[in-house]
Amino acid sequence: MHVFYTPEILCRAELPEEEAAHAIRVLRLQTGDSVMLTDGVGNFYRATITTATGKRCLVRIDEVLPQPPLWDGHIHIAMAPTKNMDRTEWFAEKATEIGFDELTFLNCRYSERRVIKCERIQKILVSAIKQSLKARLPRLNEMTDFTRFVTQPHIGQKFIAHCREGEKPLLRDVLVAGQDALVLIGPEGDFSEEEVLLAEQNGFQPISLGRSRLRTETAALVACHVVNINKQ
Repeated sequence: MHVFYTPEILCRAELPEEEAAHAIRVLRLQTGDSVMLTDGVGNFYRATITTATGKRCLVRIDEVLPQPPLWDGHIHIAMAPTKNMDRTEWFAEKATEIGFDELTFLNCRYSERRVIKCERIQKILVSAIKQSLKARLPRLNEMTDFTRFVTQPHIGQKFIAHCREGEKPLLRDVLVAGQDALVLIGPEGDFSEEEVLLAEQNGFQPISLGRSRLRTETAALVACHVVNINKQ
């Protein structure tokens, strides 16, 4: 059954214009067809199309299906976006399929990209929750300066993954079940020494993601996967 993102479904019983166009013009759905909706905040809705004309697709809600949380705690990945946006978009899609709650882009000393358009990423997140049958849309934050971000209060465990020398525990070995988790992932040039020190001074624990040297988007996805598996 087709799934559509309808964040205002309880206020307005119709699909948003873009979703309506896809339903009517691409999928050729008609009055009487059954569809599945998600509001992005934890609920699915079984619904029936009551009107399918032009740019409008009205529905009748037949059943509300709350989706229990699929993991414990809040999973937050904060990463420096890659120079090649395709890699950042790939991460956003795959991390949503795996499961996480929040994504923040960091402007670091060695960042290769300092401006990012979140509209495209938001669409990818929406598409990924529909594809992976999740009823919760991850929160997407605009680009944030590294110093500002790490000095803000954050609830739960806080980690920074970096490649600098020193003994660091594996992320999987230090996660505490049931707690929120925030993981910082740096740019291809890694975090600077000053950034690592500032993070540590603000309660971030240095961790390792394994023996391999990973690209930014791969490291972010590995961190997301490790935290997700630990919390299920």
